[in-house]
Formats: sequence, structure tokens, C-alpha cells
Amino acid sequence: MWFPHYRLNKSMTYFARYLPILDWGRRYDRSAFSNDMIAAVIVTIMLIPQSLAYALLAGLPPEAGIYASIAPIVLYAVFGTSKALAVGPVAVVSLLTASAIGQVAETGTAGYAVAALTLAGLSGAFLVLLGVLRLGFLANFLSHPVIAGFITASGILIATSQLKHILGISAHGHTLPEMLGSIVAHLDQINLVTVVIGLSATGFLFWVRGSLKPLLKRLGMGPLMTDLLAKAGPVAAVASTTMAVWAFDLHGMGVKIVGDVPQSLPPFTVPGLSLDLIKTLLMPAILISVIGFVESISVAQTLAAKKRQRIDPDQELIGLGAANLGAAFTGGFPVTGGFSRSVVNFDAGSATPAAGIFTAIGLTVAALALTPLVYYLPNATLAATIIVAVLSLVDFSILRKTWGYARADFIAVAATIALTLIMGVEVGVASGVGISILLHLYKTSRPHVAEVGLVSGTQHFRNVKRHAVETNPHILTLRVDESLYFVNARFLEDLVQSRVTAGCDIKDVVLMFSAVNEVDFSALESLEAINLRLIDMGVGLHLSEVKGPVMDRLKKSHLIGDMNGEVFLSQYDAWVSLTR
Repeated sequence: MWFPHYRLNKSMTYFARYLPILDWGRRYDRSAFSNDMIAAVIVTIMLIPQSLAYALLAGLPPEAGIYASIAPIVLYAVFGTSKALAVGPVAVVSLLTASAIGQVAETGTAGYAVAALTLAGLSGAFLVLLGVLRLGFLANFLSHPVIAGFITASGILIATSQLKHILGISAHGHTLPEMLGSIVAHLDQINLVTVVIGLSATGFLFWVRGSLKPLLKRLGMGPLMTDLLAKAGPVAAVASTTMAVWAFDLHGMGVKIVGDVPQSLPPFTVPGLSLDLIKTLLMPAILISVIGFVESISVAQTLAAKKRQRIDPDQELIGLGAANLGAAFTGGFPVTGGFSRSVVNFDAGSATPAAGIFTAIGLTVAALALTPLVYYLPNATLAATIIVAVLSLVDFSILRKTWGYARADFIAVAATIALTLIMGVEVGVASGVGISILLHLYKTSRPHVAEVGLVSGTQHFRNVKRHAVETNPHILTLRVDESLYFVNARFLEDLVQSRVTAGCDIKDVVLMFSAVNEVDFSALESLEAINLRLIDMGVGLHLSEVKGPVMDRLKKSHLIGDMNGEVFLSQYDAWVSLTR
């Protein structure tokens, strides 16, 4: 009777790998339900104004933000592996969305909304494909300095783009010079009432973020209520400014408002199938996918580490891909895991991804019952919400840190920030990736190769320039501190040739391969060339401390058989043998 049970467990394990809900769902209990409900209430309160604000940032109707926060959250809960990640619209992805679809359609048109759906669909499909093929490592091509520089520049662009709503003017542009130029050109349109609302909301939100929680704690309020009231700050700003616009008819005084928001469930929508549209949006979709995944996985792994939980990056790709596909078919736009919401979700005690499902239910209630209440919500308040949220992303300290640690990384960060601000987000991040790869290739093209000698009284070998070591004028030992491949193969070849010159006393050259993990075919040919030259000069070529996988590859070539020297297990064995 054990066999069917064994087969059932094996099948459940297989499906749980791709449907994590089958794993945590089996262990769900009343305690987890209670924790998830509390977290969901807090996140829902926070997410309502954020969703509206990020839709505004993406150039879409406010309801698109709510729609993009319902189905995607549920789908991530089914396919994702993080117990705390809160998926939905985020600032950087919303900015990328506006930048991408602004090239193919005009804001406010049906074509613009269709382009947003198409972008979400392409992004979702690309993420799922990466996850199925287990290609999450491709995101590693975005180095941390490049990401930090891009997010800093994006925060500046996002905050600047919202100044037009704070000032009540019309402005446009996708780069910092364009935005600032447009704002200056329209300063004569400033609406003072809008400025008062925008600045008041911004100041209040900054105060809530920095001072409200400590104040409530000093008043003796419990941690749960403190968190709830602190996170409800944006809701208070939304409610108070909406009431002010309604009560004093500020809309009639030129204050721009959200207006009608459909009171309905997310609609079924279909992304555009135009081949030209897909071609135009494909690269931006890939860029959004990678940026969103890197941001999401870093948040998920950070939060998971605090509870010693495990995140599966490839399954995360599938979870985020499903979320974006859900957004594409329910009137949304590209989404990913948000930092602030996820931290709030974690701090509120989220126990399982079910917290996301409960959040989606709360947002559904809001979509059905609360949307008439935001008719008089001023755009300036939503802009204030965005500005306060994104300025926390701006971190210029990365420039100081990279300058002091690695100038190459500083160049990558500075170039990414400058190009993003001056030429736009897509050019900025693409250039940052390109610069990072070029700098990596440059650094690895000149690998660190140290001449080493024996530390007296030991069997250890160290750099002759850093330590007092024993050397032999007839033996040259070079420790290669990098894998050898086509970029750096000639460098080693030239180095050996420069050290072993005609008439020198060197009789043997030992290449210490303790740090070499790979030797590609170009490097193999360089090693063969070194061997032939040394044979012509009457000098022996030896290898030491070659790793097993590297040796397995070398044995398949002619190098080992053609060498006029030996392969030693350790550098000390080579020293003892060659100094006799």
C-alpha cells in the first residue's frame, strides 16, 4: 500500500516545485491566517494611494494602478516563493513604462493603454521563459553599482517629473534637461492653490515618514497601532486634500483632480498583437523585466534571510512573469516586487504569500466601493506621494563608496547616473550594462600574475613583492590569479616572453594554476605557443596545482604530451624537484 502513497508524495513534490502554493498551503493554519490578515490590512491601506500614484507616473488612468495590484498579487502568491514580497506597480518600473510606451502612443489615448498591456505581456512572457529555462543568472550582468546608479538617477527623474503636478502646470520630457526646460518655460502657468496643496501634502508625508512613529511610541501607543497609523499617512493626506478640494470647490480654481474612476472589477483585456508594436516594445520589455527582477529578487532574498528562508530565483522569474501576464489581461501595466510595500508586509508579520491574496481582496473591495471617493483627489497629492517615496531611493553615497574602493565601479556608477539623467532611462541602463561589461573585460584582459617564492620554513609560496621569500635564479614561478580565456591569453604569453629573455639564467618556468578555474581554446593555444618558445630556448615549462576539471580538459589536448616539463601536484613539489 506504500507505493501509491509514495507516488502521490513524489507528484506533489514535483508540482510544488512550480506551484509553491501547494507546499505552504498544506501547512496553513489559524496563526498564519491571523498574521497574514493583519499584514494585508496594513499593506492595503498603503497600496491604495500608491497604486493611483504609480498609474499617474506611468501616464495611465488611476484605475490601472488598482487593476495592476489585484490579479498580479494573486498570481505571484500561487507561483512565487517569497513569503513577504508584495508585488504591484513600483516607481522605477512605472517610469520605464512611461518612457517606453510614450514612444509609440500619446498619453490618454486607447493606443497608450494597449501599449501598456502589450508591454506587461511581453515582460511576463520573457520572465516566464527565463524561469522555465533557468536563466536567472543573466540578471547578473547588471552589477550592483550600475543598479544603484540607475535607481538614484531614476529617483531624480521621477521626482522632477512630478513637479508639474505640484506646481499645477503643463510640462513634458523624458530626460532631466527636457523636464527642467519645460518646467521653466511654463512657470507662468503656476497655480498657487495647487502649490499650497502639493507642498502641504509633501511636507506632511515627510513628517509622517520621519517623525510620526517615534511620536506615537512616546505617547505609549502599541507597536501594531503605531505601524498602522504611520503607514496610513498617505491615506490621511489623500482624505484631507480630497475633502478640501470638495468643500472649497478648489477644482473650479484650477486644481487638477483625478476625476471619474470606474467602479468595477478589473476588466478582461487583450494586449496588442500588432507585429510592429511588439517589435518596438520588445527591447524595453526585456529591460523592464531584468530591472524589475533584480529589484524584486534583492528585496525577496534580503527579507528571506532574516527568517532563514529560501528563495528560488528561477521560480521567482516564473512568479513575476505570471504576475505581469495577469496585469496584461486585467487592464494593468508592468509590475514587480516593491521594496517599501514588501518591508511593510514583512514587518507587519506576513507569514505566507496568502497575505498577498488578502491584499488583493481588499483592493477589490476598494475598486468596487471606494473609487467614487477619490473623484476630487488632487493630482498634486498623488505627486507628493510619489516624490516622498522615490527620494528615499536617491543615494549619492554610492559615488563616494565606489571612488574609495574601485575606480572602475565609480566610472560605471557615474556614467549610468549621468547618461540616465541626460539621455533617458533606457539609454542610461543599457550604457551602464555595456560599461560594466567593458570594464570587466578590460580588468580580466590584464589578470594579476604574481612571481612567487617560498616562505622560509614553510611550504607556502607568496608574492616576492610583498613578502620576504626564497627564490632561485634558475626558476621562475608565476602564480596566475585569473581563469585564462581569449581576452587575456596573449597577456600571459607576452609576460612569460618578457621575463625569459635570451641570455638570462632561468632554466625552468612554473605556472602555478591554483586560481585558474577555466582554460578556453584560445588560452590553450597560447600555452602551446609558450611551450614551443621555451623549448626553442632550452627552458622547461611546468604546471603546478592544476584543478581537476582544468586538468581533465588539458589532457584532451596535445599540451601535456608536448610539454618538456612536468605537472606537479603542489608548488612545493615543483620547488623541491627543480632545486635539486
